[in-house]
Amino acid sequence: MTDEEKKKHDEMTEIELVIGHVLRIGVITSAVVIIIGLVLALITGETGYPAGTFPTTFATIFQGVAAFKPFAITMLGLFLLILTPVLRVVVSIYAFAKEGDKLYVWITVIVLVILVFAMWIGYIGK
Repeated sequence: MTDEEKKKHDEMTEIELVIGHVLRIGVITSAVVIIIGLVLALITGETGYPAGTFPTTFATIFQGVAAFKPFAITMLGLFLLILTPVLRVVVSIYAFAKEGDKLYVWITVIVLVILVFAMWIGYIGK
């Protein structure tokens, strides 16, 4: 193995480790936030919102989190959980670009566009 091949292999190993860390940190962070929201709901005995309602927009979620409303905190945790694989796709684009694999860069960009479009459709369709 030449020095250049070894360097490229080491870079790819490092990128794979970063992807693993992104997934692990995202899942653990979202789980902790969700648990905090659920524990707060159990302690207070309320959700912070009238019956049958919950925050659905980023603004209402962040306002609710600032006011320590249990449902808003739980929704933030769910948002972070959904964001985790999206971040993994972004890091994968970088990894494929570093590798010089243009086909996989384009495939992964298409996957990212589909993910963002689906989230946008879900957001405006409430």
